[in-house]
Amino acid sequence: MVEFSRHCPVLMTVTFLIGAVLTPIVSRSRKKFSFWWAFFVSLLGLFFCFCAVWRLYTVGPISYWLGGWEPPYGIEVYFDYISTITLLMTALGVLIIVYSNKYIRHDISEEKLPTYYSLVLLLLGGMVGFSVTGDMFNLYVFLEILSLSGYALVAITGEKLTAMASFKYLVIGAVSSLCVLFGIAFLYNVTGSLNMADIAFRLQQTQPTTTTYVALALFIIGFSVKAAMFPLHIWLPDAHALAPSSVSALLSGLVIKVGIVGILRVLYCVYKLGGSVDFTVVTNFMGWLAAITILVGAFFAFFQDDIKMIFAYSSISNIGYIIMGISLVSFSQPERGYLGMVGGLIHIFNHAIIKSTLFLCAGAIIYKTGFRKLSDLRGVGKKMPITCGALTIAALSIAGIPPTAGFICKWYIVLGAIEFGRLIWAGVLLVGALFVFGYYIKIVNAIFFREPVEPITQVDEAPLSMLIPIVILATGCLIMGVFAYIPLNVIKPAAATMLGLPPTYLP
Repeated sequence: MVEFSRHCPVLMTVTFLIGAVLTPIVSRSRKKFSFWWAFFVSLLGLFFCFCAVWRLYTVGPISYWLGGWEPPYGIEVYFDYISTITLLMTALGVLIIVYSNKYIRHDISEEKLPTYYSLVLLLLGGMVGFSVTGDMFNLYVFLEILSLSGYALVAITGEKLTAMASFKYLVIGAVSSLCVLFGIAFLYNVTGSLNMADIAFRLQQTQPTTTTYVALALFIIGFSVKAAMFPLHIWLPDAHALAPSSVSALLSGLVIKVGIVGILRVLYCVYKLGGSVDFTVVTNFMGWLAAITILVGAFFAFFQDDIKMIFAYSSISNIGYIIMGISLVSFSQPERGYLGMVGGLIHIFNHAIIKSTLFLCAGAIIYKTGFRKLSDLRGVGKKMPITCGALTIAALSIAGIPPTAGFICKWYIVLGAIEFGRLIWAGVLLVGALFVFGYYIKIVNAIFFREPVEPITQVDEAPLSMLIPIVILATGCLIMGVFAYIPLNVIKPAAATMLGLPPTYLP
């Protein structure tokens, strides 16, 4: 088992990529078979991911040399604590594929089903590969794979508005990709290496130059666009709100987290806290931008009437929470950043579950009613109690109401801000939470406490294949809060390692 699990980071990436390529072939005679193929591939990917995570927590990080070529000359796949996010990606991928079986046939023709599932597998493969590679150039390759499949998924319905949203996403995403590519080129110019561990070693052996700082700035800009941090967030509302809801759940739950993973990799694995480059000026600036991001996202969400647009702006606000948490670091006293880092990392996991729940619930409501504005959805909770009950649990969770999942991460980030003496940031977190609570109360009030009118009175509950993923995710919103020690036991070693502390560190 131990020897087999060593290969799993490679196997899970290859499984998704080969599965995506084979989807149109295996479903050539029966288009609907593409669902069962994608479901099988995603389950296989999830199994490999479980094995890799098991080995990480029992043996240690996995360093895999492709073709047996030793790094930095060969390509390295490295599965560490940051890579545990692949477990979240693959598990959510399975649930979203199950949800898509009924849902996506409502939005696209049967002829497009193989294309849809092929793109979903390609997106999952790109995200998994991005999270486990130990090589900067392959990081860029996987970034492009997931980005291109994301653009195509947004536009898959072929409608004019979705095509325009996808084009805007593509144009801004291209700028992001160029920034990352130039960052890699500049860093190669300084170190002569593409292997992350080797780059980190060589950066510690030399004095930082202007090129080193320019590369860092390009990485932060590029990945901030992917994460949709203010003021680089303008592509997100249209792309997330207009795409099919299963795609919205993938984009909002997972894809924007890739930008966060990129920032974590560059800052804490390549440049390294306490190394030759003091990047705390950068993290301090990111923290202030994160504070603005929280308020801007929450403010615009409050005044939306479109339920998916509310969730899209809410994602922007919550990215601010995550970035603020991972920005609370000290160059000379890394232990001071522990609480904020734990909060930021756990919010990556919790927000993915919560936001996927919200978008899948919105998709189920739109699927049954055809409406997406709150003013048209009055009383729908009385006709779709399971879907709207799950939506309410997720709404309470994203507002940070205990004992749901959203509470524990925001609690840690607030504690981290206070520990750091950033009382203004702590105040922004609380104001942002009040805004979030306000606009989710507006949703709950509309769907449960208003009387339904025609045609809402005629609708019934969503199909079982859509309800199962929704109920599992909503239950996850409760379990991750009530049994918070479960995610904390996974996250704490990751937070300590990134700060250069022992994995067993406790404050």
